[in-house]
Amino acid sequence: MKATGLKRRVLLQGGSIALMLGVHQIARGASILAVRVWPAADYTRVTIESDARLNSQQLVVGSPPRLAVDIEGIDLNTELRDLVGKIKPGDPFINGLRIGQNAPKVVRIVFDLKQTVRPQVFSLAPVAAYKHRLVLDLYPEQAIDPMEALIAERLRDAPKNGSATAPSNGPAVATAPPAPSPAPAPVRPAMPPVDPLGDLMAQQAMRPGPSAPAPALPPGGMPLPMPPAPPPVVAAAPPARPVTPPGPPPRATASRTDRIIIVALDPGHGGEDPGAIGPNGTREKDIVLQVAHRLRDRINAASVNGSPMRAFLTRDADFFVPLGVRVQKARRVQADLFVSIHADAFTTPAARGASVFALSQSGASSSAARWLANKENDADKVGGVNVGTHEAQVQRALLDMSTTAQINDSLKLGGAMLGEIKGIGARLHKAQVEQAGFAVLKAPDIPSVLVETAFISNPEEEANLRRADYQENLADALMRGIQRYFAQNPPLARSRQL
Repeated sequence: MKATGLKRRVLLQGGSIALMLGVHQIARGASILAVRVWPAADYTRVTIESDARLNSQQLVVGSPPRLAVDIEGIDLNTELRDLVGKIKPGDPFINGLRIGQNAPKVVRIVFDLKQTVRPQVFSLAPVAAYKHRLVLDLYPEQAIDPMEALIAERLRDAPKNGSATAPSNGPAVATAPPAPSPAPAPVRPAMPPVDPLGDLMAQQAMRPGPSAPAPALPPGGMPLPMPPAPPPVVAAAPPARPVTPPGPPPRATASRTDRIIIVALDPGHGGEDPGAIGPNGTREKDIVLQVAHRLRDRINAASVNGSPMRAFLTRDADFFVPLGVRVQKARRVQADLFVSIHADAFTTPAARGASVFALSQSGASSSAARWLANKENDADKVGGVNVGTHEAQVQRALLDMSTTAQINDSLKLGGAMLGEIKGIGARLHKAQVEQAGFAVLKAPDIPSVLVETAFISNPEEEANLRRADYQENLADALMRGIQRYFAQNPPLARSRQL
């Protein structure tokens, strides 16, 4: 009996010690819950979700380009092995990967890369439906410049518009420079540039071959070893600029126009951030991207008083873009308008109707507008921002520069859109443009609105948002709203400078 009592006391004491140690101290390691890959032209993101914070070390090798990541405190499991099959052939950065148990409680992942990258590796605390996340962002060494991308897209699509013949892809033929003429050539009067985008397009069209995007390095990242220098290449002399007879230049061509009207379209959420999810599983990020694509097609086929229009998407695929970067992209392409597209959700399925919002500097116009702005401004937490690479003071200064004139123009644009949405028979949640402190609307010099197309949390409106004809009608209404705004606020009244 005494021996039995002694054993019982030992067991009880051991159990008490285990309770005092806690789960994190007695756990042998974290468990991997899921892995996800988000490839995009801007960058590829790899996310490893676990039930505890992961520690990692990484090493970049330059030739051939590889990235090795050691994750500590875990064992190789099925979820991690699934990462191999998630790499698609079209990924612009990852060619493939290898994964294995490099040491006890250390898993090594080696990424074979298609190009040199600047990786950013960081951890995210649990938020929304996510547990701990280890994030690997693979940025190109020379990031795509939004302006150069827009120019390249415009030149590529020029033959479709039928306005002129696109530059030939064949070999460039160099012509000898003309002999100097004894008589001075007529001097063309100097004129201020009215459209920097058109000027850049004209310069790009005269180049002998396709040019690489201008570098715009992402903030932060790991310094990389320089790749070995390629062998010297003997380049042919560039072709001389062809001689043009004196006279006024053409008013517009496929690569040059006196004024290109740029509308920045901002499909909300994306990548790690699905946005709102309807009762039948419809994801906001998918719906708004589809609507943005339809609206883009309409904008690219339209003009304002003879000046062609062009749409620029802050994201054109399923990847996450931080709120501040969305604003920066729109400013970089010198957009005339900024339209952020969303699909609202509420805690009950009864809420319904479309809404249009503009920025407010003095507080929200309603408690609902304030609630929605706070929810949308949390997108960076869900999508996953590397806080270490953000200069908070610079970002805050940018987002505090919005002017009264910009907000007034935004209200005019929102009013025009709201009227057209009502015209297609869609129900309005509010009959007037509301205002709140949406971070994504804080572009200081661009009229900006946020359109909540419907309540995706309402089963009937969720079904509407999934229908192609409803999306078409919605894109038509938004396009008419843009045209109505420009009819009363001619874009040529605004000056844009590089």
